[in-house]
Amino acid sequence: MTDTLEAPTTADAAAARVDAAIDELLASHNPEQLSYAEFRGAQFDAGLAWVHFDEGHGGLSVSPRLQRGVEERLRAAGARPMKPVTFFMHLAGPTIHTHGSEEVKQRFLRSMFTGEELWCQLFSEPGAGSDFAGLATRAVADGEEWIVNGQKVWNTLAHLGDFGMLVTRTNPEVPKHRGLTYFALDMKSPGVEVRPLRQITGEAEFNEVYMTDVRVPDAKRIGDVGDGWRVSLTTLMNERNAIGTGSGGPPKQGSGPISVLVKLWNQRDEADRDTVTRDRLTKLWARSEVMRLTNMRAGANRRMGNPGPEMSIAKLAYAELNQALMTCAVDMMGAEGLVGYDYTFRRPEDLSVDGSDGGVQHGFLRVRANSIEGGTSEIMRNILGEQVLGLPGEPRVDKDVPWIEVPRN
Repeated sequence: MTDTLEAPTTADAAAARVDAAIDELLASHNPEQLSYAEFRGAQFDAGLAWVHFDEGHGGLSVSPRLQRGVEERLRAAGARPMKPVTFFMHLAGPTIHTHGSEEVKQRFLRSMFTGEELWCQLFSEPGAGSDFAGLATRAVADGEEWIVNGQKVWNTLAHLGDFGMLVTRTNPEVPKHRGLTYFALDMKSPGVEVRPLRQITGEAEFNEVYMTDVRVPDAKRIGDVGDGWRVSLTTLMNERNAIGTGSGGPPKQGSGPISVLVKLWNQRDEADRDTVTRDRLTKLWARSEVMRLTNMRAGANRRMGNPGPEMSIAKLAYAELNQALMTCAVDMMGAEGLVGYDYTFRRPEDLSVDGSDGGVQHGFLRVRANSIEGGTSEIMRNILGEQVLGLPGEPRVDKDVPWIEVPRN
């Protein structure tokens, strides 16, 4: 009975504390008069960046469910939404908060939240994509530094990154999952080379990153030596959460790619509004709404700051829904969908996961990547089968074999 009575009181006290922090922030900092970075910095200092983080690190040590209320009140007061190019703070932030030292938290959390330092992700390799734990990029200790050599690939916006979430192999003599170490890599370090990978859209949003004798201070290590796999799981779960739910929280009804279809339908002459297309559009609208409501429910039910494997459900559904939506959009355009697209090579300065901001043709091409980035749909189904449904896992013959002894092509 005591617990039953105290729980609502504690929750009410936390909500009141957050409301008071918002009141104080807005009373002393007008979001319409300050720059994006200035107001975000003040929001961080007030503990309203990630409310579930520790005090002094952008949080108030309260439930993450209260974050949505923070964002709603700040937007209503004129605060600008998060810039899409800072997307990777949703991955790096929780990882550093969960596993980083006090010095690492102080160094990185505020600057990534304000957008003054951009991050990218350096995980996948040519021979270690789905089998991420099989990566070969080496880090060798040299006093208070590590010397890194290797190659990463499919690194989104790495050409803009100030720092990269880098996972390396520090001990090849143990099984692959136990010999990894996680670092924050300064992307401007000598020996770091970022090369563009031109995509079907004409853009080079993705890159490959080469590291040749790059020196990384041990002070920029995140987590213990050899604990990189566990640290990486925090990043990966947050990546799937951010892709599956959207980095800015649940969208409004009818927003996102489905709005493109509705607009195309409304622009059609009445004679061209055939029942087959209307039925297809209606089904996709229903799927979009189910996705939106499911994300809202998942967000309301989360009690902890780091999501679990259930977010793989949202990521898988999001990827397949986006592809179905943009395919329908191109079909609705008819022959017009085949012309008028600029394939000129370019390196984007921003990020759009569903690609719809760039028009129907761009969105159609961009969402092909949704079923690859953040874990392929095949890998998502394996995760759901094993970790959510409890099905037996695929045989792994190299699980307990030292990495250096595993045969490679």
